[in-house]
Amino acid sequence: MLAARSIYGRLIDFFGGAQPTPQTILDADPEEMRAAAGLSRAKVTFLRSLAEHVLSGELELDRIGQLPDDELVAELTAVKGLGTWTAHMFMIFELGREDVLATGDLGIRRAAERAYELDDLPAATDLEQMAEPWRPHRSAACLLLWHSLANAPADPAA
Repeated sequence: MLAARSIYGRLIDFFGGAQPTPQTILDADPEEMRAAAGLSRAKVTFLRSLAEHVLSGELELDRIGQLPDDELVAELTAVKGLGTWTAHMFMIFELGREDVLATGDLGIRRAAERAYELDDLPAATDLEQMAEPWRPHRSAACLLLWHSLANAPADPAA
């Protein structure tokens, strides 16, 4: 998280201390932005794709928080570089949605494996079944699972 804040700070500095608009991102020289902010070429491509989706109206930021989960995931994952994991993190941490299960998160899967004493990481479908009783508070369950990893003793078998 610290690295992301640092990169974001450099990006804001690149844009003269102001939060960039989609248009200013597209108007900026990609190589200069990449070098100034410490972004990979792929990340610059993804950032530009996000700006393009917003400007074209394909992704309407004003209404994104009002979309049902499945529509929100579909709209976000239409942007190059944004996957289901990113959509789930956005829903949990930015929108504060209470019933999101981050099935693609390795930490969640690892914590579920440990909590349920499984032989292997659960597949997404297995995790969904396992988490059904947690409804409508699966976001809180994810937070608890992440927390359990942070406080777990080292696994000598790992």
